[in-house]
Amino acid sequence: MKPTLLVLAAGMGSRYGGLKQMDGLGPSGETIIDYSIYDAVQAGFGKVVYIVREYFLEQFKETVARKYSNVKCTDGSPLEFVFVTQELNKIPARFLPVNPERQKPWGTAHAMLMAAEVIHEPFVVINGDDYYGKESFRIAADWCRAHAGSEGVYAIVGFELDHTLSESGGVSRGICHYDAQQHLTDVVEHLAIQKNEAGEVWGDNSATGEHVQLAGSDLCSMNMWGFTPDYFTKSGTIFETFLEQNAQELKKEFYIPYAIDCMIRDGSARCDVLSTPSQWFGVTYKEDRPAVVEKFAQLAREGVYPTPLYQ
Repeated sequence: MKPTLLVLAAGMGSRYGGLKQMDGLGPSGETIIDYSIYDAVQAGFGKVVYIVREYFLEQFKETVARKYSNVKCTDGSPLEFVFVTQELNKIPARFLPVNPERQKPWGTAHAMLMAAEVIHEPFVVINGDDYYGKESFRIAADWCRAHAGSEGVYAIVGFELDHTLSESGGVSRGICHYDAQQHLTDVVEHLAIQKNEAGEVWGDNSATGEHVQLAGSDLCSMNMWGFTPDYFTKSGTIFETFLEQNAQELKKEFYIPYAIDCMIRDGSARCDVLSTPSQWFGVTYKEDRPAVVEKFAQLAREGVYPTPLYQ
């Protein structure tokens, strides 16, 4: 069984100021998505599903056809690519028309629902503008293979908080809480997380408003999740309930952690917390870009990745 990689690439990246998904950061102009696909293939994935916006769909298709045409899976078969689009009006008909003043998409969990018709096997969801590391993909792929045929059992790949901070400013992170069996109990969003001069990590708990000290070893969500395909049916039902309350809102979004939290609370699913030793990095701010470029250059110098990644 070859799991599928679902890439969330519909966001514009407002803080960064452009399409991060297309930005060449590697020594030979590789994008972060290029590295994610390279790592996923080595971990045994067989298909990549991109979620994009309609206005840059053709640009994405052309880029994929050019870069990845010769990429083979570990069993020698061609890597499969599928494209789906996330748009505001792609919601159940009874909630249309959408408020004409709304501009924001409906969020990451809505984006995932766009892939319901093209994914029928265990799959992993990632952001298109985050670097997750080889070990993270191996861990996620192993989980998928172990849960083929399962239902109501999902997973989150948790990164140590220390491995996800930005030197350019505070970041928002969902801190994972879990029980003795490593089953997720909730994800609590913390804002403006950064180290002080003493090396302590502090952030603002979004639920309580408190400014709290956090441990560098705390596991946090970087939006890398493992699912079995029954997730789509469960999430679709929760989305309809969400729309019943928020269909005319201008900014409310339907996020993956919210959907998972609903399932945990009603007992319809459990979520395993997987820990990765990998260092996350990404371009949250424009000021992060030079450091990320240097990190990819260093990985190439160390032989972790060939350059160019794709011939």
